Amino acid sequence: MRLARFGTGDGYRVLASRGGGWVPLSDIAGYEDRTRVADLVDARRLGELATLLASLTAPRSAEVRLEDAATVAGDGDIWGAGLNYRRHSEDLETEQPASGPGSYLRPGGCLIDNGRDIELPSQSERVTAEAELGLVIGEECKNVPREDWRSVVAGVTAVLDMTAEDVIRENPRYIPWAKGFDTFCSVGPQLVTLDEFDDDALRSIRVSTVRNGETVASALVSDMKYDPGYLVEYFTAGRTLTPGTVLCTGTPGAAVISPGDSVRAVVEGVGTLAHTVR
Repeated sequence: MRLARFGTGDGYRVLASRGGGWVPLSDIAGYEDRTRVADLVDARRLGELATLLASLTAPRSAEVRLEDAATVAGDGDIWGAGLNYRRHSEDLETEQPASGPGSYLRPGGCLIDNGRDIELPSQSERVTAEAELGLVIGEECKNVPREDWRSVVAGVTAVLDMTAEDVIRENPRYIPWAKGFDTFCSVGPQLVTLDEFDDDALRSIRVSTVRNGETVASALVSDMKYDPGYLVEYFTAGRTLTPGTVLCTGTPGAAVISPGDSVRAVVEGVGTLAHTVR
């Protein structure tokens, strides 16, 4: 099943798709007022919603442009794993961490919807854009064993992560500051529930950073140093994560962006985020 969220004149609406067209949740009894992804991603609700979608005899199919989708994040924290692909470590001329991934927590205020412009801050002279796979937490959880990671992840999404790279080259301790500027993170355009991917299919997902139509970096999820199970165990260790929290799993490589560039995060089978830089 897939969930997408769109802005309206006075709020948001959520639509769902299960092997066919997109159905507004406003057409489904008990889900009329659901506008937050975090209210939909626990296993019970996802199962119930899938059953209700399958039972509709003549659902109203809504026209959907994922290019205009609102972010699926914002209802929980946004955690990131840094230097999780060898290529990105080489970008920054540094070694991959040996005892766990680099990590950061970013503010929700940096989020933008798909298609919105990325605004380069005057405080940085070198900003990069990085495509990533995102894991969306579906259950409140803490201390999740690696082998149980699927039990707390509702689905996957695409992420475009921006970084003031000159700042972290000066001092890696500045990572949260370097990633927290307005418009510095895009998450979406849809959430794809995890049941659409077995382990082999998940490892075969290709993540690509594309600038001005050229693929700057690309890799399979199987190329991660720390896989999704490890990351769930790592980020839930000693702390409680709430539904809607997004774990950004790292990028295969970054593209330096300048005003006028177009940049895309392409996560095959999951979604594409596309933005113009100004």
